[in-house]
Amino acid sequence: MATITKRELVIKITDKLGSKGLEITQQDVLEIVQTLIDEVTDSLAQGDTVVMRNFGAFQVREMKAKVGRNPKDPSKDVVIPARAAVKFKPGKEMKDKVATTLQVIRKRKS
Repeated sequence: MATITKRELVIKITDKLGSKGLEITQQDVLEIVQTLIDEVTDSLAQGDTVVMRNFGAFQVREMKAKVGRNPKDPSKDVVIPARAAVKFKPGKEMKDKVATTLQVIRKRKS
Protein backbone atom coordinates (compact mmCIF):
# COMPACT_ATOMS: atom_id res chain seq x y z
CA MET A 1 0.00 0.00 0.00
CA ALA A 2 1.21 3.48 -0.79
CA THR A 3 1.64 6.19 1.78
CA ILE A 4 0.77 9.77 0.89
CA THR A 5 2.86 12.37 2.70
CA LYS A 6 1.78 15.92 3.42
CA ARG A 7 4.16 17.13 0.71
CA GLU A 8 2.66 14.75 -1.86
CA LEU A 9 -0.83 15.87 -0.86
CA VAL A 10 0.17 19.52 -1.34
CA ILE A 11 1.56 18.72 -4.79
CA LYS A 12 -1.63 16.86 -5.79
CA ILE A 13 -3.85 19.73 -4.59
CA THR A 14 -1.69 22.33 -6.37
CA ASP A 15 -1.79 20.34 -9.62
CA LYS A 16 -5.56 19.77 -9.40
CA LEU A 17 -6.25 23.45 -8.76
CA GLY A 18 -3.84 24.40 -11.55
CA SER A 19 -5.72 22.17 -13.99
CA LYS A 20 -8.89 24.07 -13.06
CA GLY A 21 -7.23 27.38 -13.87
CA LEU A 22 -6.49 28.42 -10.29
CA GLU A 23 -2.83 29.38 -10.08
CA ILE A 24 -1.77 28.86 -6.48
CA THR A 25 1.71 28.06 -5.25
CA GLN A 26 2.68 24.94 -3.36
CA GLN A 27 3.73 27.17 -0.45
CA ASP A 28 0.22 28.66 -0.28
CA VAL A 29 -1.38 25.21 -0.38
CA LEU A 30 1.05 23.99 2.30
CA GLU A 31 0.03 26.90 4.54
CA ILE A 32 -3.65 26.09 4.02
CA VAL A 33 -3.15 22.37 4.76
CA GLN A 34 -1.03 23.13 7.84
CA THR A 35 -3.60 25.66 9.08
CA LEU A 36 -6.36 23.05 8.69
CA ILE A 37 -4.30 20.51 10.66
CA ASP A 38 -3.50 23.08 13.37
CA GLU A 39 -7.13 24.17 13.73
CA VAL A 40 -8.40 20.57 13.95
CA THR A 41 -5.71 19.74 16.52
CA ASP A 42 -6.45 22.85 18.60
CA SER A 43 -10.19 22.14 18.58
CA LEU A 44 -9.65 18.53 19.64
CA ALA A 45 -7.25 19.67 22.39
CA GLN A 46 -10.12 21.77 23.78
CA GLY A 47 -12.39 18.71 23.80
CA ASP A 48 -14.45 19.77 20.79
CA THR A 49 -15.69 17.43 18.05
CA VAL A 50 -14.65 18.35 14.52
CA VAL A 51 -17.16 17.34 11.83
CA MET A 52 -16.43 17.58 8.11
CA ARG A 53 -19.54 16.59 6.18
CA ASN A 54 -19.02 13.68 3.77
CA PHE A 55 -15.51 13.16 5.18
CA GLY A 56 -15.97 12.25 8.82
CA ALA A 57 -15.82 13.32 12.44
CA PHE A 58 -12.92 13.54 14.86
CA GLN A 59 -13.78 13.10 18.54
CA VAL A 60 -11.80 12.98 21.75
CA ARG A 61 -12.64 9.92 23.80
CA GLU A 62 -11.48 8.84 27.23
CA MET A 63 -9.45 5.65 27.31
CA LYS A 64 -9.97 4.14 30.76
CA ALA A 65 -7.06 3.07 32.91
CA LYS A 66 -6.15 -0.59 32.56
CA VAL A 67 -3.59 -3.15 33.60
CA GLY A 68 -1.16 -4.36 30.96
CA ARG A 69 1.74 -6.80 30.87
CA ASN A 70 5.42 -6.05 30.49
CA PRO A 71 6.54 -8.01 27.39
CA LYS A 72 10.02 -8.49 28.86
CA ASP A 73 8.64 -9.76 32.15
CA PRO A 74 5.04 -11.01 31.71
CA SER A 75 4.70 -11.78 35.41
CA LYS A 76 4.73 -8.07 36.25
CA ASP A 77 1.60 -5.97 35.87
CA VAL A 78 1.94 -2.49 34.43
CA VAL A 79 -0.71 0.12 35.18
CA ILE A 80 -1.65 2.07 32.06
CA PRO A 81 -3.22 5.37 33.16
CA ALA A 82 -6.40 6.86 31.71
CA ARG A 83 -5.81 9.16 28.75
CA ALA A 84 -7.55 11.07 26.02
CA ALA A 85 -7.40 9.63 22.49
CA VAL A 86 -8.65 10.86 19.13
CA LYS A 87 -11.18 8.68 17.35
CA PHE A 88 -12.20 9.13 13.72
CA LYS A 89 -15.59 8.12 12.40
CA PRO A 90 -15.71 8.23 8.58
CA GLY A 91 -18.62 9.90 6.81
CA LYS A 92 -21.01 8.08 4.48
CA GLU A 93 -19.33 9.16 1.23
CA MET A 94 -15.91 8.09 2.50
CA LYS A 95 -17.26 4.75 3.75
CA ASP A 96 -18.92 4.05 0.40
CA LYS A 97 -15.84 5.01 -1.63
CA VAL A 98 -13.41 3.05 0.56
CA ALA A 99 -15.69 -0.01 0.62
CA THR A 100 -15.00 -0.56 -3.09
CA THR A 101 -11.20 -0.71 -2.67
CA LEU A 102 -10.91 -4.20 -1.20
CA GLN A 103 -9.80 -5.69 -4.53
CA VAL A 104 -7.13 -3.00 -4.91
CA ILE A 105 -5.74 -3.80 -1.45
CA ARG A 106 -5.70 -7.51 -2.18
CA LYS A 107 -3.86 -6.97 -5.48
CA ARG A 108 -1.18 -4.89 -3.77
CA LYS A 109 -0.58 -7.59 -1.17
CA SER A 110 -0.07 -10.33 -3.75
